[in-house]
Amino acid sequence: MKVAETVTFGGSGLDRAAQMRGDLGAIIAAKTTRTIVLWRGKVAVHDDGGLIYLPREHPALSDEADPIVFLGLDEDGAAVLAQELIDWSDPDEAAMMGVFLDTSCQRHPDIEGGGFVELRHVMTQLSSREAELAATARGLFEWHRSHRFCARCGAASDIAMSGWQRDCHSCETHHFPRTDPVVIMLVTNGNSVLLGRSPGWPDGMYSLLAGFVEPGETIEAAVRREVFEESGVRVGEVHYLASQPWPFPSSLMIGCSGVATTRDITVDPAEIEHAVWVSREEVADVFAGQHPFINPPRTGAIAGFLLEKWLADCLE
Repeated sequence: MKVAETVTFGGSGLDRAAQMRGDLGAIIAAKTTRTIVLWRGKVAVHDDGGLIYLPREHPALSDEADPIVFLGLDEDGAAVLAQELIDWSDPDEAAMMGVFLDTSCQRHPDIEGGGFVELRHVMTQLSSREAELAATARGLFEWHRSHRFCARCGAASDIAMSGWQRDCHSCETHHFPRTDPVVIMLVTNGNSVLLGRSPGWPDGMYSLLAGFVEPGETIEAAVRREVFEESGVRVGEVHYLASQPWPFPSSLMIGCSGVATTRDITVDPAEIEHAVWVSREEVADVFAGQHPFINPPRTGAIAGFLLEKWLADCLE
């Protein structure tokens, strides 16, 4: 797929400079260093769009207990860091708890002209480089938050290698950031595509079927298994299309096309709430906001990206 890496979070060509990760102190001390800031999984952005970059001497970055990770080198050679604010709290932070998509903004008293927002809410407003930096930082911090103890012996582990490793000093095991592979399938039969929705989604929200790849399983086998488990539809030929890092919290979405060999749908209610075949003409109505019960897909996510390319006959 020629435009595979134009999906959000992909294709910026960030130089991750892994050879520099062994000396975070030297990276921080460099004069050409800039830092993006996260809090509770949210990223700091300007009110008029774009990531907020702070110098190391900024007062918001003064807490030495805040974790720092090295993301890589920008086009101008500057080292880009990410720091997560741990102890700061906002009195209104619970206002959007439990909603499907948090659209609130929390403002730190020392950071002017912007605030902390949910990355999924602003991902299409960022440049490809900013989106990759933000996704990388969020994924790393989520991993550190959920892997503070050694999976081998249970002892507390420490951040190492500029945030790209955790070390257990009890059993000397090294742990590395995890990525969970998820297949997401553009399953077609003739002129129709298979869409479904999960329980608890907002009214009108449908997407491509998706599921985690299991141990010992190929991507192709995962596509066929997940589609059959969720919808009862059998899939034959499978092809890879595109991928998207999805740090919510740690997935890699592997976009595939699949040709259905059956059309009858039998939904497993433990998996999804509803599935339906939608014609190409109906998908055009979906994108135009004119479908009777399916809303346009979320911009920036790979499901909408693949549907749009299928509608335009641009999957090759």
